Amino acid sequence: MGEKDEDENKGWDFYLRTLSNSSRDSNFANDPASDPSLLHSVKRLYQVCKSESSEDLVARVYPHINKLFQRSIASLSQSRTSNGLLLLAILQFLLDFGDVVLHDADPSLRTFFRLCLSREFADPIVADATLNFLNTNKKKLLTSFPTLLPQFFPLLLKLIAWHGEKLEKPFLNVFPGLMSPGSFLPLFSSLLDLPILVVALEKVERSSGSHIGSSIASIQKSTAPEMLLALMDEAYTGSTIGDGGGDSESEDSNTIDAADTMFLDLLKDENDGLAERPLTSPGMAAALQAAINTPQSNRLKQILNLTPRLLDVYFAVGLRDVNDSLICASIPLLMSRNATIFPDKSFSYEVRKRILEFMLAAFQRSPNFIALLKKPIMNRLGEAYDSHAKMELALQLCWAIGEHGGGGGSHKDAARELFESLELLLYENLSSSRLGLRQESTLSTDGVSSDGENLRRSSQTRLLCFVVTAIAKLATYHRELLPRARVSLGKVARSRILDTRVWRRAHDYLGLMNEPAISLSVLGPSRASEEHLHNPGTVNWSEGGTKMIAHIPFYILGEQEGPPFHDFSFSDILPRR
Repeated sequence: MGEKDEDENKGWDFYLRTLSNSSRDSNFANDPASDPSLLHSVKRLYQVCKSESSEDLVARVYPHINKLFQRSIASLSQSRTSNGLLLLAILQFLLDFGDVVLHDADPSLRTFFRLCLSREFADPIVADATLNFLNTNKKKLLTSFPTLLPQFFPLLLKLIAWHGEKLEKPFLNVFPGLMSPGSFLPLFSSLLDLPILVVALEKVERSSGSHIGSSIASIQKSTAPEMLLALMDEAYTGSTIGDGGGDSESEDSNTIDAADTMFLDLLKDENDGLAERPLTSPGMAAALQAAINTPQSNRLKQILNLTPRLLDVYFAVGLRDVNDSLICASIPLLMSRNATIFPDKSFSYEVRKRILEFMLAAFQRSPNFIALLKKPIMNRLGEAYDSHAKMELALQLCWAIGEHGGGGGSHKDAARELFESLELLLYENLSSSRLGLRQESTLSTDGVSSDGENLRRSSQTRLLCFVVTAIAKLATYHRELLPRARVSLGKVARSRILDTRVWRRAHDYLGLMNEPAISLSVLGPSRASEEHLHNPGTVNWSEGGTKMIAHIPFYILGEQEGPPFHDFSFSDILPRR
């Protein structure tokens, strides 16, 4: 036993001497990572300390480990060797034995992210090792350093943006840890802009080669004073940042144009809050159009496929763990970003689908959000015809307003304002339909047909069906709105210039509104509330003796008219008193 202990002591003593000697070796003193024996020594010392469980041994090893960490950090700007693996091995030691030697690992972790990973994220070995380190220590990081990952989520997104699906599994395991009250909203915008981040990173790669991280650090450092001067010039003279001259849009030019300011924001490493990104600015629009017109890189294709899956996790965690105030605050952001997405058809469809599903799930969980967000909702309803994306958003908002009674029975003022917005949208469409009918007559007289006009009328029909339904449902929930709803739907029912589906639907709803016993079941809220204690989709037949329900089955049975074809009376099915 004594000989075995002596051999082990010689082993760890050898590794300690290796660390100590490297600081005096002129070949490695200023670039410790270039000595491969140091990484092996750190790992072996960690294993010995772990197996021995000796605080004295840890205390003896710690000064050498800490000095090596400081030397490695100091050499990063001049080092031509990757320091990532060495620093991660040191961080593992500091995390596991920090309590023994009273070392707070938080500054060391932040230093690694800021000075090392920001330069070496494009190295596949360092990226993979970093995610493995985060997954191995996930529980401790989230409990002891809860703000670390949320603060550096932009840097961690660079890992998945650059390496794509190869790192998908380990990244998804870490991803929920990036979400916190301070990062929930900014993280959504960054996820949505992952394809643009890839475009920005590839732009840096084309101009600087493989040393992407170092180039980004240089760009950020060199452009900071130029950006400040440009912003001051814009404030005092009105000139834009991109007015630098004829060569401002050249890739080789150092002049910052409007797109570059967006790229610089995307390339940041730390969360500095919710930044407004001018995706519709001329410079950014030109950059995105160039990306679309050229063949997509394999990296961009991967991130276009991967981003919707990341959004699935983001929305699932949000609905499960995030408080109502943040969910409510996120909905206006979702509505604004719904129309500003990377212009790839399949990607846009998948992302918008998830945005709308999350919004509807949030409204289902907290219907009062509709009343709290009445202003942005009404604004989006007014933008319905601006684009196809805004039309789909308006349709879903109409459905949510009607389905949840404009926020519930306690929000009558908000419900009235939302009802008035629906009325306005309805009357505007009635007016435009009359104008469109006259134009269509002119076109048919001239023998000219327009595919655009057919598409417009089809979209208008869809919107009107949703609006008519929302008005009927809202008035059923808030009975004081019934007289106005009858007037609105009556105008639609009498307006034969509209699509048949629209005026027939208005006619049916008018009939339902006259029958309270079934109207609430068909048009009322989908779940029971204090005001309406009923099961969705059922009729309270016990009220049949006091409420008129006799001819309602004809609405259900295809609107058949004339004498009843059945051989029973309602007294057979209504309960006797």
